[in-house]
Amino acid sequence: MNTRSRIRVRTGALAVALALLAAACTSGGSGGVKGTPGAAGLRDPYFPKQGNGGYDVRHYALTLSYDPASGRLDGRAEITAEATQDLSAFNLDLAGLTVRDATVGGAPAAVNRAGNELTLRPREDIDKGTEFRAVVRYSGVPETITDSDGSKEGWLKTADGALALGEPTGSMAWFPGNHHPSDKAAYDITVTVPAGLTALSNGVRTAERKEADGRTTSVWHAAEPMASYLAMLAIGRYDTSTGTLAPGTAGTGAGAGAGIPVLSAADPEVAAKTAALRARVPEILDWQTENFGPYPFAAAGVVVERDDDIGYALETQTRPVFPASSFDPSTLVHELAHQWYGDSVTPATWSDLWLNEGFATYAEWLYAEDFGHTPAQKNFEKQYANEDAWAYSPAHPPTAEDLFGTPVYERGAMVLHRIRQVVGDDTFYEILAGWPAKYRHATATTEDFTEYVDSMTEEDLSDVWDVWLYGDGKPAHITD
Repeated sequence: MNTRSRIRVRTGALAVALALLAAACTSGGSGGVKGTPGAAGLRDPYFPKQGNGGYDVRHYALTLSYDPASGRLDGRAEITAEATQDLSAFNLDLAGLTVRDATVGGAPAAVNRAGNELTLRPREDIDKGTEFRAVVRYSGVPETITDSDGSKEGWLKTADGALALGEPTGSMAWFPGNHHPSDKAAYDITVTVPAGLTALSNGVRTAERKEADGRTTSVWHAAEPMASYLAMLAIGRYDTSTGTLAPGTAGTGAGAGAGIPVLSAADPEVAAKTAALRARVPEILDWQTENFGPYPFAAAGVVVERDDDIGYALETQTRPVFPASSFDPSTLVHELAHQWYGDSVTPATWSDLWLNEGFATYAEWLYAEDFGHTPAQKNFEKQYANEDAWAYSPAHPPTAEDLFGTPVYERGAMVLHRIRQVVGDDTFYEILAGWPAKYRHATATTEDFTEYVDSMTEEDLSDVWDVWLYGDGKPAHITD
């Protein structure tokens, strides 16, 4: 063999070796195509950095311990998810707090922080379609987040504990996750608090025990899918009351045939003056099931706080939260209606928020029609005359600051009333119950809604969509 041949052979061998090395570098740990990092943000129209790509969360198991004296939260988040692409790394949303360590698939994972983005890089790539489990241990004093409209969310310290509320971005202040409404999951939340305090959360309380050091641990289970902005935690002293929704209220879903437990709570300072209305929660939910269809969850109730602790009511899943001054029948009807419209059927993006607020506002109109001798038509005419309702389209608020403005609520309700005028009461009430049935425990867009309503009638609704839903400015006439 001459020198040239030897060189040729060595070059060939080197080429093979380089090819093998390249293959090893570009393949995942399981031998598949090399994964890529999941997107850091889902490009939501109003919160483009919220949420993350590359995976779908199926379940959160949160184990928390809180000390109100120091304000310190210690947490362990176990996140079960399915990869929607070949993943080399993925992000979680987390504001503040210090991450102690993380694992993916039981093995240590590299951790990187950049603002509210927590990046985990597992030892081996995760193949698309694979279920995986990530565990993050963290601690610190959680942040209170100020929204663009000035309201407070995230972690709110109270006189005797704390409130954790999340709409639209606050849940990242107390646990890492995929914090966008499009990624819903089941939850198990275990919370340990000092003696004498109670921890309330979503769903059914499955256990409560005293620890050896005198602290109390409560375990909450929310089996039905929940957007993270609807997760809540209330820590403090509470007067509680219980009740039951009628058997069969949940139809064929959770709680069917057995009755649904209702657990309501109030800060002792406001317990007496709110007791009578809290006792009416089952009655109001029964009325709503008659109009909106089977109750979609396995538990119900409310939490009422002092006005100094919270400045707004919020439709947290299964257990809405209220300041005492806003705990009135109309607001209660509104937040409970969200259990169907917003909690069970969740907006796919924040631009679809009017589907939450328009329906919940119209529920107030229906309740006034049935019990307050005020036809919905009167509220429709009143809001038509309200110039604030015409500042922008409910489906296209200009900025995130406008998401919770009058057009989203009141003009959103007007859209629904115009549908009712066009299709008639029989079809309209079919839509009221049919819409949350079709998208039960799922997410939906405005386009999904308009297509659904069009499918329910032979009437032409183009005027409703073009003028009332998407149009700019106030229609010249109330029936335009």
